[in-house]
This record gives sequence, C-alpha cells and structure tokens, in this order.
Amino acid sequence: MLASSFSGLIAAGIFAGLDGSMGLAGWQWLFIIQGAVSIAVAVAALFLLPDHPLTTRWLTPEQRQLAHNRIYIDTTGRREGTSVWTGLRDACVDWRTWAFCLMYHLHLAANGFQNFLPTVMQTLGYSTTVTLALTCPPYILAALVGILVSWTSGRYNERTWHISILKTIVIGGFIVAVATLNIAARLVGIVFFVGATFGINNLILGWASSTLGQTDEKKAVAIAMCNTLGSIASIYTPYLWPSSGSPRYLTAWIASIAFSVGVIVIAWWLRVSLQRKNKKTREQHPEETNFYVY
Repeated sequence: MLASSFSGLIAAGIFAGLDGSMGLAGWQWLFIIQGAVSIAVAVAALFLLPDHPLTTRWLTPEQRQLAHNRIYIDTTGRREGTSVWTGLRDACVDWRTWAFCLMYHLHLAANGFQNFLPTVMQTLGYSTTVTLALTCPPYILAALVGILVSWTSGRYNERTWHISILKTIVIGGFIVAVATLNIAARLVGIVFFVGATFGINNLILGWASSTLGQTDEKKAVAIAMCNTLGSIASIYTPYLWPSSGSPRYLTAWIASIAFSVGVIVIAWWLRVSLQRKNKKTREQHPEETNFYVY
C-alpha cells in the first residue's frame, strides 16, 4: 500500500518534470524509471527474502523457532509433509480451496478500480499532477487499516466479521461514487473504499493458509491457486471502465458492489461450514485443542 501511495507522488513528479524530456512522454519515463527500480529490487529479493522462518538469517534461533511454532499451531489437521503432486491433489479435491479462490477472485474484481483510480480522480476536475498526488492519501490510510485489521484479526482469531465490516464500508464508498458527481462526496467515497478494501487481501490469504495448510505442499498449491485464479479478474475488469462511461462509470461501480456482496456471502458460507467442522471435531475428539478459525 505504501508503494501504491508513493507511486502516485513519483508519477506526479515525473509528469511535472520529465514530460517531453528527450522526446519521451511522462508515462514513458514512468515505465522506464519504475520498471528499472522493480527489476533491481526483484534481484535483491532473491537473496534477502527467506524461504521459511527457520531459514531467516536476521532472526535469532529463538525467534526463528517462535515464528515457526506460530505457523504450526495456527493450522488445523496438520500432517507430515508429502510430495508436491500429492499436495496438488489435496488442494484440488478440497472444496474450500475453490471457495477461497472464488472469494479472492471476487475481491480482486471489486478492486478493479485500482488501475483506474487516477482516471476516477480526474473526474473531480483537477489537473494530471494534482490528480496523481490525490491518489496518495487513500493508500496511506489503506496501509494503516491493513496493519490494524491484521493485528485485530490475529489477536481475536476472527476473520468473517473483519471481512464483512470492511466490505460493507467499501460498498458504502462505491454507492457514494455511483450516486453523485459532487466532488467532495466522491472524494470521501474514494477514501472509504480505497482505505478499507486492501486490508482484506491479507485476511483472505491468511485465512486460506491456516484452513488449507494441512501440509506445506497443499498450502503452497492452495495459495498459488488463489493468487492465480484471483488475478484472472484483471483480464476482464478493464472492460468495465470504458472511457464512454465517464464520469459516472455506472457499470463499473455496480459490478464492484455485486462482487463485494459475493465476497461477504462466501465468507459467511465458509464460517458456517467451519463451525460445523469444529463442532464435529469436538464431539469425536474431545481432547483436540486446535480448531479452524473463522
């Protein structure tokens, strides 16, 4: 979120200072500069990012073991590791994998505004530079909200209400955006749906990780499936934002509301299912102390 926030400021600076320089448009300079930095960071990440808490070099041995134990006890029905192909099969035959994939897909589809936020901001009537700068504050708020809800969700072992409340705020912002062209009201709506929506990313993937993490291989495949099938939304959501839809973008906002409602429905469906699973586990294994989080 901080990257998205500062990218708006960087873009504003590039358009203000480099647009037309050396015969290149501002957007071309933006691609060159941010692309070059991304490549450098990606290469560095190969050496800096750990594969597992137990192999993290910048933690003490005690901290590594603590991080590992936290992941281990957060997973219900933990089993010994299997082969990659067994993990693939386990993930594919578990209907909850597909439920999480669909929920994440609908969530990312509702976030289709992300690529068009500067376009939406421009409907407020400001210049290109000011428009890009205005995209910064909502993303800073989104970063703070993301940290807060991740902490409270983990602290209270709760997922469904966090997702539902955040999505309700997001839907409220979408409704404001579709209902009025008033500049102040639309700006408030943008702050609402940008600030609230991105914290849900961590909640869904974290929830999927703990629910589908019976083996490391199954967890890895399940998370990969969520990310892959979720990102498919980027293929069709741009078609919801045609230039002919400006300035109201009625189709895009209504679709985003529908996608968000779908996320809430699936979250509660999973909650009810996991509640029943926990109840059955308590009846059959009274000694069990580790249950599904919902």
